[in-house]
Amino acid sequence: MLDRLLAVASSPDGTTVLPVTLAAEVAGLPAAYLLAPIGAVAALVFAFVFYRGFMATSEGDDNMIRIAQAVRDGAYAYLGRQAKVVYTVIAVMVALLLVLAFGLKLQDELTPLGVAVAATLSGICGFLGMKTATNASARTAHAAKQSLNDGLKVAFRAGAVMGLCVTGFALLDVSVWFFVLNQMEGFTLVEITTITLSFAMGASLQALFARVGGGIYTKAADVGADLVGKVEAGIPEDDARNPATIADNVGDNVGDVAGMGADLYESYYGSILAAMALAAAASFRLGLESAEAASLVVAPPALAGLGILCSIISIFGVRAKENASFAQLLKSLHAGVWMSSGLIVVGSAGLLYFLLGQNEAVSWLGIWGAIIAGLIAGLVIAWGTERYTSYEHRPTQRIAEQAETGPATVIIAGIAEGMISSWIPLLTTVIAIITAFTLAGGNETFLMGVFGVGVAAVGMLSTLGITLATDAYGPIADNAGGNAEMTHQPPQVRERTDMLDSLGNTTAATGKGFAIGSAALTALALLAAYVTTVQTSLDKQVRVIEPEALVEYAKENPSAPSGKINPVHVGHGVFAFPLRGESHAGIMLNAVDREAVMDALSAGPGSGEMSVEPHGEPGTLYDAKIATGDGETLEFQIVPATAATLPQIMAYYNVTLMNPRVLCGLFLGVMLVFTFCAMTMNAVGRAAYRMMNECRRQFKIMKDGFKADGVSEADLEDPTKWPFETTVDGHKYPDYANCVAISTGGALREMVAPSLLAVIVPILVGLVLGVPAVMGLLAGTLVCGFAVAIFMANAGGAWDNAKKYIESGQHGGKGSENHKATVVGDTVGDPFKDTSGPSLNILIKLVSVVSVVFAAVIVKFSPVVAEALGLG
Repeated sequence: MLDRLLAVASSPDGTTVLPVTLAAEVAGLPAAYLLAPIGAVAALVFAFVFYRGFMATSEGDDNMIRIAQAVRDGAYAYLGRQAKVVYTVIAVMVALLLVLAFGLKLQDELTPLGVAVAATLSGICGFLGMKTATNASARTAHAAKQSLNDGLKVAFRAGAVMGLCVTGFALLDVSVWFFVLNQMEGFTLVEITTITLSFAMGASLQALFARVGGGIYTKAADVGADLVGKVEAGIPEDDARNPATIADNVGDNVGDVAGMGADLYESYYGSILAAMALAAAASFRLGLESAEAASLVVAPPALAGLGILCSIISIFGVRAKENASFAQLLKSLHAGVWMSSGLIVVGSAGLLYFLLGQNEAVSWLGIWGAIIAGLIAGLVIAWGTERYTSYEHRPTQRIAEQAETGPATVIIAGIAEGMISSWIPLLTTVIAIITAFTLAGGNETFLMGVFGVGVAAVGMLSTLGITLATDAYGPIADNAGGNAEMTHQPPQVRERTDMLDSLGNTTAATGKGFAIGSAALTALALLAAYVTTVQTSLDKQVRVIEPEALVEYAKENPSAPSGKINPVHVGHGVFAFPLRGESHAGIMLNAVDREAVMDALSAGPGSGEMSVEPHGEPGTLYDAKIATGDGETLEFQIVPATAATLPQIMAYYNVTLMNPRVLCGLFLGVMLVFTFCAMTMNAVGRAAYRMMNECRRQFKIMKDGFKADGVSEADLEDPTKWPFETTVDGHKYPDYANCVAISTGGALREMVAPSLLAVIVPILVGLVLGVPAVMGLLAGTLVCGFAVAIFMANAGGAWDNAKKYIESGQHGGKGSENHKATVVGDTVGDPFKDTSGPSLNILIKLVSVVSVVFAAVIVKFSPVVAEALGLG
């Protein structure tokens, strides 16, 4: 396999000729394919241009530069230590894949390499996003001195760097692999897309570690800083006298930027690969010619490339007037997103007509409708999220009103609003799935319908370049506010950064809504992709049986037709079946008494022979009869695995709600979601506990130091009159480094267990309970995880903005008892919206991708394990 890959890049004399090959052979793919690499390269070029553009602006005075450097150093230190843990786990996973590929022949030889590359690129995107954010925060604060629009421009362009890096690297990875594998001999489109789909596990693993670790880090610091600093000590947010404030600002970067970047890289990458895999499977089912099949398969990456170009155009349209209101700021960001959506609607119509207009087997208009359904669903989910999280609307204002009776009612109201908010994305997703499935032709060809759902997810994320820019700019604005507070900038600077930060909370919530909504559509596509992978695995495991071994199978199974090797029962209702001169898998269907047939197939001499006749067109379905030892004749059917439909594969494995294994899988999927959330929430709680104790310790020492320095008792009672630092026993306080170390250690300790849970559970469930249980697990994780993720993300965002609503002067304003009540609500919401909630959308897809990657292992070994455990 690897020698074929090298052959693509080298000439017979050993010299490298890849650039020439690329130029010459690209004509072997539809011309529209070029949109993918062109869009990817354009994204990276403009990311560099935007980066250079805002880096040319001033970072402010020496004090602003000093604070920004402290945050930057802390973020780099954490990310470096996190990378050691993450890449150790990924190295172990790659080693396991190498054993499966080269030792057991249960995985393609390129999978370990593809997984490693995807994980690395995902990590690079997170690093580049964090590097950009830490360089942009002080520059945003300094720009906000000049005007609100200047501050927005710096923060938004910096956010755009993250959006364009994520889409650029992900699409470049997809398009290069697809091109290279197409130039290698011996691969069908189905095999190419199945192989590349497995690469998504690398991105998903990286994303889950980054999201969970970053989320634990940032929320441990945030909870500690808020509860001890604002509630107990009564000092303002981001005050330099708070020991946890630097750790809090570092956390915004490693969690909300680096973690989010890896998260959305995985969403974008996985949705494109899943749609391509389903397009290839649907092409095979429809019997399309190679050129027509290639046109359908390249549609998702070409659409993504077009989306990048539309996003770049729209980014230039985002600007704000000075003294703009919150609603006007939000409108300016919405204008950019709506512009990109309008452009992709028009552009995708032309793209699909060009690719599929002459293909009578598929409806380009129907697929276009599926894309529009995905786009509209994303916008509706974003609108619904905004309605329930922005303090411009009643739900968040109602939470703030509950502060009049204390923190308990704030928490109750936040939970209630978070729960009710889930109806919009859930109902929208249901409508989008049905619409996309139907319009794409699912009523006629099931796989085309599922492809429609997959391409709807690509449509939803096609404008990720700008939607992620509106998301990533939020933490940058938050850090800018922190920098302004710690460096004692004029009040109007903090007012402007607070305005940008409040806007960032809403856009971050809508960004999470996009990610979670696309996760639901992608996970459904991956569910179908899992079935097709199982189908391929069944066939491969029969194809590798040597003819001599088949003769032995025939001897062991005397019911095989006399004088023929095939069809030979090789166990568990699978037959070695003759098709096109090769042995392929055939699976048993429609047996009235399956157990009796299995007994007859495995009986010794005395059983009658098995007769097999085509049922209709040869190669699609066969009628089989077998005589038992007592003279009874049993009837069943055999369908070649390569010709089986998804419902037939599901029927073979008895994937129905009446199968206890499927129900057990559903319960285990729900259990996985709740266990994962509990582990991540408790991880934040434990790390925050250590942070709060450290802050209390330092505040006590600082008070003693201030007293020794001559500060009066009256001033000691008012934290706003404290000096900004003191030295006690030769040590300077506040000690920011110690708080950074607590968050770092807590995150690194706590992130491994919940992340590995998502890898281990689907493998164990598959080995013990088989394919039906895995299907149940995936369905349970998807449905439960989607609803819980929306609930947690929206409740957390609403609690945060209820606090900011009071800080804007409502219900007593900053420092009031009502404000303290909403701070408590916000600390409860912190792990909701920034740790557990957003991590669930990765969990949903990682469980699915792990199942796809290990499908061959489960198909081969689960019957053996089940028999050993007495499970049948």
